[in-house]
Parts: sequence; structure tokens; C-alpha cells
Amino acid sequence: MTAKIRIGTRGSPLSLAQARELARRLAAADPALGEAGAVEIVPIRTTGDRLRTPSLAEVGGKGLFVKELDEAIRDGRVDLAVHSMKDVPVERPDGLVLAALLPREDPRDALVANGAASIAALVPGAVVGTSSPRRRAMLLHLRADLRIVPFRGNVDTRLKKLAAGEVDATLLALAGLKRIGRADAATAVLSPEDFLPAACQGAIGIECRAADDRLRAALGRVNDADTACRIAAERALLAALGGSCVTPVAALAELDGERLSLRGQILMPDGTNLVETRLEGERADAAELGATAGAALKRRAPPGFFG
Repeated sequence: MTAKIRIGTRGSPLSLAQARELARRLAAADPALGEAGAVEIVPIRTTGDRLRTPSLAEVGGKGLFVKELDEAIRDGRVDLAVHSMKDVPVERPDGLVLAALLPREDPRDALVANGAASIAALVPGAVVGTSSPRRRAMLLHLRADLRIVPFRGNVDTRLKKLAAGEVDATLLALAGLKRIGRADAATAVLSPEDFLPAACQGAIGIECRAADDRLRAALGRVNDADTACRIAAERALLAALGGSCVTPVAALAELDGERLSLRGQILMPDGTNLVETRLEGERADAAELGATAGAALKRRAPPGFFG
């Protein structure tokens, strides 16, 4: 009899949708895990969910969304945790391992706006809500006249605030909109050429105890090798920059057969001094390519970028 698997996740609709996606894939790989009660989803409220501060960057960054999930794995309350990979710090706790990555959803950002079909079409001085340092900096790089205000909450909350007129527009990950069935809310999907996404955006990672061979074998059957390659490059770029979640960094790796291309950007919080690098290499060298790209960005970083 297959032992029960407890999946830890945040309690937002998007996080629960990601956990259910994992449960479906596990059941498809092992029919015994499709039996009633074989997989349990355990919602866990994280520090990032509890805090009402306008900007997580001021209190520790997006790692606050994974801290309690890590603790729940380590103390045995859950067997694994489902993470949005753009929230996962580069350095992970001892004893835990990212054992699988599900196939990556569309990594692009989406503009959701009242009465404007593009960033360029927003009225002068339009109020745009986002608490992402990257999105804020990129918006100001494109439109220095925009007024950027803090804007937190799950996807549904932010869409409701927008509909209520609290802001003129916001930016959301297209992947998140798709996973909760709200892709129709997107006013425009932003091309990476114009608006490079966050490193690892659209990717779901599964973390478990490093010593749990049974679970690691099960997760190995749902791991997507192409996504793992792309994420390895992007996380290596972040690591070379110091792994900070609070500075404006963007990165996207793409595969074409055995060839991997990687594009990375950094810019100052006010949208000035954008620095970019583009590299290509073999997929087998993904982590090395990411480290090289990150080192190049670090060498060329504008004064004051690292505080």
C-alpha cells in the first residue's frame, strides 16, 4: 500500500491550484496516488501572508512566503511543499532539496488596466499598483511619469482593488492568471523583449526532505527536465548577484533543442541605468551559463545597486 503524501502549500487560490496540479501529476505517474486519501493538501499560513506591510522587500523579501513551509517539512507536519519558484531564495535550508519542477507555464507579465490597452496607452501620471521592485523599476524605465504605489494581496484581491478604482492598472504574472482561470483579465501580455520577467516566474518547484528517498523517487517521475534546466540557469544568475529578492533583477532562459539562451537585466529602483546581458550555450552547462551571466551583470552594476 502506498503511504499517504501530505502536500504543504499556502492557502491562496493560486497556491491551492498549484498543489492540485501536483496531486494530479503524481496520480498520473502512480495510480495508487490517485486513490481517495492517498494525497492530502495541507494549507499553511506563511509570514508573507500574515504581514500587511506594503512592501515585503522592507522586511525580508519573498522568502517570507516559504519559511513556514520549510519548517513544516522539517518537523514532519507535511512531506513536501509546493512553491512558486520566483519566491524561493537561492540558499535553501540544510536537509531540504528541490526535488522536482513541474512544466513551466508562460513566464510573461500581464498588464491589467482600466481603459488602456498597453503601458504606452496609460494616461500621463496614471497610478499603477505593484509591490514588485522589478516591475516598479521597469515601469519607470518605460514611463517615468507613472505613479507607482504599493499593491499587495492575492490575485483575486488585486483584481478587485483594480475594479474598485484604487489604481488605474497593475501587473500580474500571466502564469498565475492562467492557473486560476482568469487569463481573460489580462489587458495585454507583455513581450519579454520589452518587459523581461522575474527569474523563475511561471515555474512550480517541489521541495522535500533530502533523506526521503521514497518521495524523491515519486517526484522524479513528475520532474520536467526542460524546466529544471531553465530554472538552474536563472537561479545561478541570481546566486551570482547575491540572491537578493529586493533589488530589480529580471532573467529568462529559453531552450531550443540542446541550445540554451539566457537574458538577464538589472536596473536601479527608479528605472535608470538598465544593464543587460545575453549569453548562449549548451543545456548541459545551464548553471555555469547562469553564473557567468550573473557575474557579468555584477561587474557592470551601477553604483549603489547593492545598497
